[in-house]
Amino acid sequence: MARDFDTIIDRRNTGSEKWDVKENELPMWVADMDFETAPEIIEALQKRVSHGVFGYTGITDDWYDAYISWWRRRHSLEIQRESLIFTTGVVPAISSLVRKLTTPAEKVLVQTPVYNIFFNSILNNGRVPLESPLILRNNRYEMDFERLEQDLSDPQTTLMLLCNPQNPGGRVWTKVELQEVARLCKKHGVTVLSDEIHCDLARCGVSYVPFASVSDTAASISVTCVSPSKAFNLAGLHSAAVIVPDEHLRNRVNRALNTDEVAEPNAFAICGAAAAWNEGEAWLDELRAYLDENDRMARAFLAENLPEVTPVEEDATYLLWIDTRNLPEHGRGLAAFLRDCNGLYLSDGAQYGKAGQGFVRLNFACPRPVLMDGLARFRDGVRAFERVKRS
Repeated sequence: MARDFDTIIDRRNTGSEKWDVKENELPMWVADMDFETAPEIIEALQKRVSHGVFGYTGITDDWYDAYISWWRRRHSLEIQRESLIFTTGVVPAISSLVRKLTTPAEKVLVQTPVYNIFFNSILNNGRVPLESPLILRNNRYEMDFERLEQDLSDPQTTLMLLCNPQNPGGRVWTKVELQEVARLCKKHGVTVLSDEIHCDLARCGVSYVPFASVSDTAASISVTCVSPSKAFNLAGLHSAAVIVPDEHLRNRVNRALNTDEVAEPNAFAICGAAAAWNEGEAWLDELRAYLDENDRMARAFLAENLPEVTPVEEDATYLLWIDTRNLPEHGRGLAAFLRDCNGLYLSDGAQYGKAGQGFVRLNFACPRPVLMDGLARFRDGVRAFERVKRS
């Protein structure tokens, strides 16, 4: 069944965080798709609404079974039921676990450039972010294991926030890379909190590797955060889960999430997630093909019209991470300039750590007419930026 991803849906005046912008602005920043979710999910939610009673909601067998079946079927990971804990979101879980698995002033390692909200979860809880930069080699990110071990060996480093697949760089880390992360973290007594929210948005033909699957060591020292919110555009349902194979660590995590009151679902969080995992597979496969073509079109447009900027090679996500350091002033200030110049709203790479300076992030999860509008604005805005900075 062919799905319609080309229809433009007006999201203004709907309470959308992404689209709460001026009339002339085009938001391509936050990781939020401009597509309707799978019709099977809409139907499940409508059925729940029709019941008419929205009291306190518990975790059902369907929810557990849906997660277990999906990860077995799609990612070859066997999840034990007792390892799964519901949470209202990946970010609430990360913030809660930073609080409970570390003590004030300890260091939390992040491999930069990385999802900017990681820094909020660390700093807002009185911990210290430790940037351990990735290496951009041949236009593709790699882990710097020598630097990583040096940073992990710091006695004040007790937690590592891993991004798998990586946001904004788009890398799907290999089994070998993840095994080495696990080995080093075990060696230095560091717990791994792995954000795997983009795992179902790998490019067609690319398989993501769950961190907990790569070795017994990885499973024993890790907490994995997952959710249908990115792949199925369900962020507003506040539905996610953590996977914690180790019983001792799981007890600490369970206590943390419940103490912080981020382990209870709303009336739609359970049925929405179950419908996504149980019935959304065909829709997701068509979405990924559409996103792959959007990615190809965006790269072709930039190669033809703006050869001085370079989108980084990636394996996953619907986020284009664009190197603008060949522009005047190494591209710094470009994102703000574009928004002022022609209303194109991108994410400034500096938000993602020191290693993100001189980059911008563009969200291409939108109908193709919107994508082409955004790319044209980007081209025209960059040309204006070059004229202004060189005058």
